[in-house]
Amino acid sequence: MPIDKIFKDEASEEKGERARMSSFVGAMAISDLVKTTLGPKGMDKILQSTGRGHAVTVTNDGATILKSLHIDNPAAKVLIDISKVQDDEVGDGTTSVVVLAGELLREAEKLVASKIHPMTIISGYRMAAECGRDALLKRVIDNKENPEKFRSDLIKIAMTTLCSKILSQDKEHFAEMAVDAIFRLKGSTNLEAIQIIKKPGGSLKDSFLDEGFILDKKIGIGQPKRIENAKILVANTAMDTDKVKIYGARVRVDSMTKVAEIEGAEKEKMKDKVNKILAHGINCFVNRQLIYNFPEELFADAGVLAIEHADFEGIERLGLVTGGEIASTFDNPESVKLGHCKLIEEIMIGEDKLIHFSGVAMGQACSIVLRGASHHVLDEAERSLHDALCVLSQTVNDSRVLLGGGWPEMVMAKEVDELARKTPGKKSHAIEAFSRALVAIPTTIADNAGLDSAELVAQLRAEHHSEGCNSGIDVISGSVGDMEERGIYEAFKVKQAVLLSATEAAEMILRVDDIITCAPRRREDRM
Repeated sequence: MPIDKIFKDEASEEKGERARMSSFVGAMAISDLVKTTLGPKGMDKILQSTGRGHAVTVTNDGATILKSLHIDNPAAKVLIDISKVQDDEVGDGTTSVVVLAGELLREAEKLVASKIHPMTIISGYRMAAECGRDALLKRVIDNKENPEKFRSDLIKIAMTTLCSKILSQDKEHFAEMAVDAIFRLKGSTNLEAIQIIKKPGGSLKDSFLDEGFILDKKIGIGQPKRIENAKILVANTAMDTDKVKIYGARVRVDSMTKVAEIEGAEKEKMKDKVNKILAHGINCFVNRQLIYNFPEELFADAGVLAIEHADFEGIERLGLVTGGEIASTFDNPESVKLGHCKLIEEIMIGEDKLIHFSGVAMGQACSIVLRGASHHVLDEAERSLHDALCVLSQTVNDSRVLLGGGWPEMVMAKEVDELARKTPGKKSHAIEAFSRALVAIPTTIADNAGLDSAELVAQLRAEHHSEGCNSGIDVISGSVGDMEERGIYEAFKVKQAVLLSATEAAEMILRVDDIITCAPRRREDRM
């Protein structure tokens, strides 16, 4: 029986060389797709959905671009996966990791073509990655003990991260804002306490950091506009049962007075519920669901501020920062944990009214209000700021920093080259190939800025042969410059994650020698 007949009709198999080729091509295509977004002069991509509304996203964030793609090639999916993990883990370097993995596979393809076994390439890559990491560890800067220097390091890291994003024009303003927000977290990496609110209008320069929590809701009519020493009950409960629901409710009555009685009973039921809520001794009630007019009147008469329809993320975060818990039953007031804050007031941002909670129980809470020309600009600004906040929160915990601008790659490439010279056998070809792949990152940064990459990288390589060299590619002046003087810094954790993830992904794709595609099992007709 021929081997082809093992699979059903819809299944297909690619073996050996063809399978490897298919993997290489898919991975390199993904790498080339995001390559042009790398670096301070990287270009943006427009992603248009074919669904309802044809939503448009304008971004140069590697993870966002790759997340939106629907791809069939299995190797390409591996690269998309490492980009997502990089985004969740450290927040930045999502494009670098894909570009490096793509370059490693491009080099591996040449080695496989010259009859070097994939396992030999893998073991060479492993040695090279270890050597590159050690080279970086020797050159890290750690200013954790000196708060002033550490703060300036963080601002430089934030500015470097924002350099390649839409916020690059006002990077000093946003870097200060991000560092202030992160210092308020006191070492926690929980970014839930930092709320980002987007309000179209004004320019990006008008964005500001506010100490406290802002809820995007209006205060109802006839309710107190300002409450001091607030006790807040955060709830998710139905406050609309004072009217008979028409849909699906079938009530047979023999006179109109009976209808009035039913409505009266509903009202009494609602009144009891409101009294139970007021028994908690609160002066602010925030509900996830609607609050109808009757209970709203009752709350207003009692001098309680009632906020309805607070979106779910809003109330979860409000509960978190004020120290309260979300309640849905109100029979035991002593078992409900209330939230506290010093002052609740109404504020205006642009044309909109919002509710501001200041002096919240969780001191590290703050809100960043982003202003900008349109929703697309604001969405991209939020992604950029989120990346900067992720990197900073990780750097506060692991305070080792490196210079940026292609400097780490050149340092690693130099050490890896030396290792290749000392290593006997075919492995040395793989180690050398790893060094060439590393140099591809500064090359891409220069290419994207429209500079002569061959000239600049050759100059960089020559300068890195002298000890303690700080040179990297300065795309602003279009030459090789001292990264320490230019203040271009990156977090060690980001670079380490890029190096190790890219190597592991390339290794995984290199091991493949057979791709089997199966059709999903069909349901049998049970007739």
